[in-house]
Amino acid sequence: MPSSVRLPLVLALLVCGLIAGLWTYLGRPVSMPPSPLAAGEKLPCVSYAPFRDGQSPFQKGLVIPETQIEEDFVRLAQITSCVRTYSIEMGLDKAPALARKHGLTMLLGIWLGPDADRNRIELETGIRLAKENPDVVKAVVVGNEVLLRGEMSATELANVLARVKREVGGVPVTYADVWEFWERNKGLTENVDFVTIHILPYWEDLPVSAEDAGPHVDEIRQRMAEAFPGKEILIGETGWPSAGRMREDALPSPANQARVMHDVVALAKRQGYRVNVIEAFDQPWKRRSEGTVGGHWGVIDADTRLPKFAWGQPVEDFPGWRMHIAVGILSVIAVFGSALAAARRREEPVRPPEWYAIAAIALFGGATLGAALSALPLESLGFVGWLRNGLILAAAALAMVTMPVVIVRGQGLAPFSVALDSRRWPATSGAAIASAAVLALATIAVGSVAFELVFDPRYKDFPVFPLTALVAAVAAPLLVRRADRDGAGLAELIAMWGLLVAGIYVPLNETLANWQAAWFGTLCLVMAFTLWRVQAVQRRG
Repeated sequence: MPSSVRLPLVLALLVCGLIAGLWTYLGRPVSMPPSPLAAGEKLPCVSYAPFRDGQSPFQKGLVIPETQIEEDFVRLAQITSCVRTYSIEMGLDKAPALARKHGLTMLLGIWLGPDADRNRIELETGIRLAKENPDVVKAVVVGNEVLLRGEMSATELANVLARVKREVGGVPVTYADVWEFWERNKGLTENVDFVTIHILPYWEDLPVSAEDAGPHVDEIRQRMAEAFPGKEILIGETGWPSAGRMREDALPSPANQARVMHDVVALAKRQGYRVNVIEAFDQPWKRRSEGTVGGHWGVIDADTRLPKFAWGQPVEDFPGWRMHIAVGILSVIAVFGSALAAARRREEPVRPPEWYAIAAIALFGGATLGAALSALPLESLGFVGWLRNGLILAAAALAMVTMPVVIVRGQGLAPFSVALDSRRWPATSGAAIASAAVLALATIAVGSVAFELVFDPRYKDFPVFPLTALVAAVAAPLLVRRADRDGAGLAELIAMWGLLVAGIYVPLNETLANWQAAWFGTLCLVMAFTLWRVQAVQRRG
């Protein structure tokens, strides 16, 4: 074997081994506590919304086909004995009859909002259904978080509750809202048979980790029981998302979702209180208002219509980890392959430090590119979302095969103007133009994400996987080459300071418990340092 091939081959094999080891470790199933449900036992109740991909409650005139609701109830009857609905319209007036057909009971929801005409229809239909189906409708939930949204006053809501309670006969009546709003409006208890509270540890003002979510739910429930003596407390919503961005140390993941469900159901059984899980099926439409995390609260996957986990059984956080390894190995081949092809046209041998820099590109890119592919459909919403995230992923892949060639050609990082000013192209090498173009793409990619996470972060993801591959490829030439001396200007300076500020602000704003934010902040700082090197060399020149 020629000596010129031996080192890159050894490095490529080493990088492949590291990638395989990393994803084998991360892909291992996470063990769960014993199932809180006895053999044949089902969840006490789950929230149900009938909307599938392409459907939403904001579509005027939409009526969910009765067959679609029945398909859902057939699946739900396998895991629960009760469903909680939120409105009567869009075909859900057929739900009580379908629930009876499949052995389900209901917490029948009546939606209230600012539209008086819609409220009237919901109330009239909901009261009628409750009176006609007392064997199925075990309670009427009049309004959902209407106080939280500020769409009704407590006085207006109390009057509506009193009306429903008079007209539904003996069917219990309640109102559902986040627990803090019940604490602020205790007078509502005069018009309800029991208090329905929502406890969502992930969405708390001070987010609660998955590990502490179960005890947190139990603590809040006990606090509410003390605040409303003599009234039963129903936990009307509690759960955990399986995908999305972290909030402080609250991490959405399949394993964390399963763990929170195990803990909450076990505590409810042990303490003897009722709990309703949010939610039955993932609701893709919620991603538009709540980001990626909004569409992944279901215990049943939106696409496969299958449960996301089995009670008491281990859960994989990265079910595609084998694909990640395969993509990683292909990435390593592409990185070293492009470098070796460029090395054939180089007179002197490629130096070991240059191969080490190329190996760094292969390692960071190969370790993250597969995960970036898996995250793409999760984090991309609509044409703009797919376009942006697709371009970032494409830029990462392009950088991984371009920057090794730049290194082998002996080219350092070049400022933006080398690529953007066509007047310079005739006197500039292709490697320099490629270097400048990739640097500009990386700056735009990281900068656009940083802008969102600084000014409007609540529902924005941290796309760290594709950005890691991109940033590593851009920064690698600094390990072996100085940046070009000529052409750095105001654009690099502004971008450098912007990324420096974002790299510090984002992790501090999200708190250091959020490792996704810390990871993204590190990428911003690496890019800021990279741009500073271009600036620093230019100033010395």
